[in-house]
Amino acid sequence: MFAIIQTGGKQYKVKKGDVIEIEKIDKKKGSKIKFDKVLLISSDEGRNFKIGKPCIKGTKVEGEILDQVKGKKITVIKYKPKTRYKRKKGHRQLYTEVKIGKIS
Repeated sequence: MFAIIQTGGKQYKVKKGDVIEIEKIDKKKGSKIKFDKVLLISSDEGRNFKIGKPCIKGTKVEGEILDQVKGKKITVIKYKPKTRYKRKKGHRQLYTEVKIGKIS
């Protein structure tokens, strides 16, 4: 059984036991989280499925927050030729690791 959920402006395909990295959520490590925006639920390898318009009412995916982590560092460079203008910045996106538990 798998589901497609929406959180943080993105969509994720999840199964029971999956560990996913989502946009940062301000909750403590070890706390439970519920995803109410379930777009699709499928069982039996895609044979029986239910699609929402846009979400399926009365369904939810439960998970547990494992950790708050930082992503890989990216470098942003601005440069203009012939004017001695150059800027270099780094950025690390914050993520929340979630282990998917129950899909209902």
